[in-house]
Amino acid sequence: MKPYYDILAIGELNVDLILNNIDGEPEVGKEKFAGDMILTLGSSTAIFAANAAALGAKVGFVGMIGQDTLGNLIRESLEAKGVDTSMLIETDEHSSGATIVLNYGEDRAMVTYQGAMAVMSFADIDKSVFEKCRHIHISSIFLQPALKADLEKILDYARVQGVTTSLDTQWDPTEIWDFDYTRILPLVSVFLPNEKELMLLTSSETIDEAVGKIKPYVNTAIIKMGSKGSLLVRRGEEPAFLPSFLNTEVVDAIGAGDSFNAGCISRFVKGETLEDCQRFGNLTGAINTTAAGGTGAFADKKTIEEIARNRFNQHITL
Repeated sequence: MKPYYDILAIGELNVDLILNNIDGEPEVGKEKFAGDMILTLGSSTAIFAANAAALGAKVGFVGMIGQDTLGNLIRESLEAKGVDTSMLIETDEHSSGATIVLNYGEDRAMVTYQGAMAVMSFADIDKSVFEKCRHIHISSIFLQPALKADLEKILDYARVQGVTTSLDTQWDPTEIWDFDYTRILPLVSVFLPNEKELMLLTSSETIDEAVGKIKPYVNTAIIKMGSKGSLLVRRGEEPAFLPSFLNTEVVDAIGAGDSFNAGCISRFVKGETLEDCQRFGNLTGAINTTAAGGTGAFADKKTIEEIARNRFNQHITL
C-alpha cells in the first residue's frame, strides 16, 4: 500500500491559554493582571503537526480528546491547519487537556491538566495507521504515561513496518527523567531533544558529555540549542554545529522547538540531506518567534515565505 500521509503525529492534545504582558510573577494569595490573553491549539505534538502541514507535508494525527468544548476546539484547529483528524479518539471518560501559560518573553511558566492525553496507549491505536504513513513523530512522552510505557512497542512496530520515526521527549514535569536511551534511541530515526533536556536525560553536566553518552546508540540526533543554533550528531561522525537565524524582536518562544521539529522532519520525509533538515529546522524555529503562540507565524505558505524573506533574508519555496 502506498503511504497516504507523509507524517503521522501520535500523542498529546490540549489547548493553551496564554497570558502575556503579566504584571510581575505569580504570588500565592495575590492576584496579578495580564495585558493579553490567547486561547489556542496547544501541545507539542499538535503544534508540530499543524506547522508541518503548513509547510506542505500531508499530516494525520492520532490522539485522544474529550467529548467537550476544548476537544472541539482542538479538532477544528487541527483541521483548519490542514491536519487530518479522522483518526482522533474521543472519550467521554476524560476531559481534554489544557495548559495555562504565563509568558515572559523568551521564558515561561506552565501548569498542565493532562486529561485524556494521559491514558492513550498503544492498544488504543488502530494498527492499520502504520501502513498509511512514511514517518511517525512522537513528543512529550512524560505528559503521557500510558504512551510512554508503550514507547518501545510503538517504535519497534513502526520499524518492522518500514516507517521512519522521530522523537522529542520534551520536559519531564516530575524531573525524574526516567528514559532508557540505550534501548529507545536505536529504534528512533531522528532524535530531537534540546540541550538542557538531553543533559538531564543522560545525567550529564555538559552537552559534550551528553553527546558522548548517546552517540553509541543514536542513529541521528539534532539537538536544539535555542538562540545559539543546533548540533547534528550521527553515529561514527563528528558533531556539526549550525548557528541560528537570530530574531532580535522575539514575540514569544512558545512552540519554537516544535516548529524546529516541523521544519526538520518536513524536509526529512522528502529525502533531503540531514544538513538541510538541520538548517531548515533552525529557520522554522526562528520564524516561530515572530508571532504569538506556537502556530501564529505559520498561517499559510505565503506568510511563511514572506517571514523567511523579510526577517531572515532566506528565499524559500513551499
